[in-house]
Formats: sequence, C-alpha cells, structure tokens
Amino acid sequence: MPAQRRRNGGNKNKGGSSNPMMSTRGGSTTMEDKNDDGNGTTKDMPSTSTVTTTTTTVAATASWRSKLRLVLFPIYSEEMTKFFLIGSIKFFVILALTLTRDSKDVLVVTECGAEAIAFLKIYGVLPSATLFIGVYSKMASILEKKTLFYATCIPFFLFFFLFDAIIYPNRGSIQPSLSTAQSILGIAASSESSSGARAIFAKLLANWTSALFYIIAEVYSSVSVGILFWQYANDVVSVSQAKRFYPLFAQMSGLAPILAGQYVVRYASRAKDFGESLHRITWMITFSGVMICLFYKWSNAYNEKTAGVVLSAVEDAPTTTVAKPKKKKAKMSLVESARFLASSEYLRLIAALVVGYGLSINFTDIMWKSIVKRQYPDPLDYQRFMGNFSSVVGLSTCIVIFLGVHAIRILGWRMGALATPMVMACLALPYFSSILVGLDSPQSLKIAVIFGTIQTLLSKTTKYALFDPTTQMAYIPLDDESKIKGKAAIEVLGSRIGKSGGSLIQQGLVLVFGNIISAAPVLVILYYSVLVWWALSANRLSKLFFAKTAMQEERTKEKEHAN
Repeated sequence: MPAQRRRNGGNKNKGGSSNPMMSTRGGSTTMEDKNDDGNGTTKDMPSTSTVTTTTTTVAATASWRSKLRLVLFPIYSEEMTKFFLIGSIKFFVILALTLTRDSKDVLVVTECGAEAIAFLKIYGVLPSATLFIGVYSKMASILEKKTLFYATCIPFFLFFFLFDAIIYPNRGSIQPSLSTAQSILGIAASSESSSGARAIFAKLLANWTSALFYIIAEVYSSVSVGILFWQYANDVVSVSQAKRFYPLFAQMSGLAPILAGQYVVRYASRAKDFGESLHRITWMITFSGVMICLFYKWSNAYNEKTAGVVLSAVEDAPTTTVAKPKKKKAKMSLVESARFLASSEYLRLIAALVVGYGLSINFTDIMWKSIVKRQYPDPLDYQRFMGNFSSVVGLSTCIVIFLGVHAIRILGWRMGALATPMVMACLALPYFSSILVGLDSPQSLKIAVIFGTIQTLLSKTTKYALFDPTTQMAYIPLDDESKIKGKAAIEVLGSRIGKSGGSLIQQGLVLVFGNIISAAPVLVILYYSVLVWWALSANRLSKLFFAKTAMQEERTKEKEHAN
C-alpha cells in the first residue's frame, strides 16, 4: 500500500494534471502558476487576477450593450413578434390615413377653397361623427371585439374603392353645375362675389362628391387611430409594456407618412391628370386596408396561441386562464354615452386634451392651407407639396422619437403630455407674426408659407410622438366599459368638437372682420387661451392617472398573491 500511494503521488505531480504545482518556499507552501504538460516541462497559466479582470471586462461590456439595446429598442426577445404584429397594424393605418388625408385636401381646397373646410367640419363632419358614435355604441353592445373591428374597418375602405371606381369618374353626370347650384341657393348668375357663406355652399353643392370624400376621410382619421388601433392595443398591451411599446409604435408608424408622401410625389402626382393620380393612390389605400385586417387577424391568433390573451381583460398582464364568456353590456344611446362621459372627471380631462388639440390646430391649419393654395393653385402641384410635407412629417416624427423615445419613461407621463401645447405655443409666434405683416407680395407669401409649414410640421410631429402615446396610455387603467364607450366618444366626437368648434369660431370671426387675416389678433388670444386650458387639464389628469395606475397594480399584486 505505501508503494501504491507513492506511485499515485508521483503520477499526480507528473501526469498532466491541470492543478498548479506545489512548492515550499521559505517554509511555506505556495501555488505556482505552472502546469506540467506530461513531458516534464511546464507551461505558464493565467493568474487568478488576470482571469478575474477578464471576466469583469466581459461582464461590463455585456452590461453596456444590454443597456444600449434597452435605450434604443427596449423590447425583449419574447415580445418581438407581439410588438411587430401590433406595430404593423398601426403602420398601415397611418399609411392609409396619410393618403386619404392628402387626397381630401387636394379635392376640396383646389375645387372649393380652403374656407370650405370650416363649413364641412361643422355641417358635414360633426353630424357624421355623431351618427357614427351612435352606430358604433350599438355595435359595441352586440358584437364581439373581432367582429366589431372588421365591421368598423371594412366599410371605410369599401367607400374609398367605390369612390375611385364609380363616383369620381361619373361626377360630371351626378353633380350639378356651379350655375345650377348658385340658382338653387338664390345667388344671381351675374354676381361677381366669389366669397360669403352662400358662395361657399354653392361650390360644395357643385362638388358634393369631393365634399363626401372629405367627410368620410375625416371620420376615418379619428376612427382608424383612436378606435381601430388604440382600442386593440390597449386591450392586449399591459401598462409596463406600454411604457416601452407605445413610443416605438409611434416611431414605427412614423415611417408610413414618409412612404406615403414619396409614393404621391414620385408616382401618383406624375400622372397625366388628377383622375389617374387618384387611381394610383386608391390602389395603395386598398392594399393598406387588406393588410390592416390581415395583421389584426395574425396578431389575435398569436396572442391567443402564446398567452391565451383575453381581449376584454383589463388586468395589467395577460392571463393564461381560459376566458369566460363575456357578459353582454347594456345598450347605451348617444345621450347616455354623453352622460357617461360627463359623469367621469377622468374622461372629461382626457376629452379636454383632445378638444384642446383640435381647437388649437384648427386655428392655424385652415389659414395655412389657404396660403399654400395661393402659392400652388394647380391640383397636382398642391398634391406634390402635400406629399413632400407628409414625408417630412414622418421623418421628423421618427427623429423626435429616436431622440426622445424615453421622455415618457424617464421624465414621466406629465412632461410627455405637456410637451405638445408648449411646443405649439412657441412655434405659433413667428407664424402669426408673418401673417400680421401682410401677404401682398410674393416674398411675404413665401415667408408666411415657410413659417406656417414649420409650425404645422412640428406641431404634428410632437402630437404623433408624445401627445398620442400619453393620451392613449391614460385609457389603460380604466374599466372595459369606459375604454370602449368613453374612448369612442372622446376620440371621435371629442376630436370633432375640437376641430368643428375651431371652424365655427373662425366662421364667426370672418362674419365680424370680413376675413380670417383681419381677425388674426383675436385668433391669437383665443389660440393661447386654449393652450393654457389644455396644459392645466393635462397637469390635473397626470395626478389621476398615477393614482389609478397605482390602484391597478395593487389589485394585480393581490390577485397574484391570491392565486
């Protein structure tokens, strides 16, 4: 046995063991950083301190890369599919919205004048939005959410297709002439006046198909983003995910106006006439509608397959339990919906934000489109300008979101909600100043167009980048009934009241002062008054939002502990 132990010990020191050799120096045993290679020679091994330093460096590098990824794209790997499916819905929603918005402006502004927009928003868009709310509220009470989505989405795209295929080509035979419209409204044929309310109504009557397109496109602009997309996103995205998802949704959809604008500039506007250009635009609108429905279908299938998401759930996180049959809600009339909205301070404050934006943007938008039409009277030239403008809006939105994607997460919901009225307040000063100077010369007109374009551009950019995400986040802590019916009333009726209210005010100013330019000093006072009211409402809403969010998170924790 002793011989056996000696042999084992000799093999341990010679036979290729990876352990460091033992040596005695100065009466103490030390570890040598050498290794026997089995042939009697030794190799240097990395010291313990070197290994530790290398490990620390690798960990620090990995940590730095992880932090950078969370800053630029804070989506976890298991969330990628969910994020891109939902984000694609918004991309195509915004693509169709941009194309229909620019088309409606070209049709109405070039045929009836920018002043007609104020009349259409009051006497056309507002009643249509009110009717839509009544129909939607009834459908929401009897239809499942998937069916409700398709029943809301498809009719809009069907109209846009039929307008291009049937209505617009035959407008000459179904529209009265301008002289006929004037006689119907009691305007003398020899009248030299081309202004006034009756003259505008005569132009709208003589071009009622374009007016109809404008009305439907305006209602779609509210329905598509406010109801079709955000209603679905708020149902399947939790509060914790929303802080990371929603700003990036805006960045992703910011690419849509770039594509839409360049599609118009480089392809649609190069047609031989506006009719052919409308054909090319309608092809892309129809394609967008199909993709919206497909991505909605795929997103629902993915959520139900991977997480068993209950679309009507209001918890902070999706549940993996089997969904219980949803109880049918009591039907609410339009008046009852309005009372429901009025009974909640929280919903009233959200409505104040939406109405505030609608009023303020309307005070500047109609005047801007009017001076742009002076500079670009030809429909294709006007269309080309608006296409470039849409592309710049999309690019600016992406840049703003890239630089401030974490403004909501870092600075908080309150600062994100206050950013838009603050930006609009600063940018309106040079724009209104250029209008007050006068538009008599081509140079002054050009300067006013430039300042108005910058003001409108950055106002819309901050709206898409910060106002929309913060406003939509405010709905998340609400119960399901408030989300559906309160949200529908705010997003469609509220935004229409804001924009139509701005149009009504401007009509009154025109009656008093003769034209909107002469009324600019009064308009400035009203504009900044609305911005102050908007900012105060956002500040109050932030306190309620944090309180509701804390209560929701507490309920979620209690349910988790109970399970």
